[in-house]
Amino acid sequence: MLALTENVTQIVNQLAQEVPEVSGIRVAAEPDGQSLSVSPANEAVAGDQVVEQGGATVWLDPVAADALDGMVLDGGVDEDGNIQFALGQQA
Repeated sequence: MLALTENVTQIVNQLAQEVPEVSGIRVAAEPDGQSLSVSPANEAVAGDQVVEQGGATVWLDPVAADALDGMVLDGGVDEDGNIQFALGQQA
């Protein structure tokens, strides 16, 4: 299962506090099947796997859940306020 770093939990929790219609993020496979997208979300889509950690909620579509099994999602906010995510292997 995907794990979240403290950075990501803080980012998702702050996003949920600042934007009332957002309660987490959703990771989904793009139609090309080669890439994933991350977007703010308020609820899961049928079939999504739910990762809850540190008060943050991340929904994964089935393809993303398989691709990210055993991974760690990290993130940060750049100088312009853009959120960036990165993946690594769980130790």
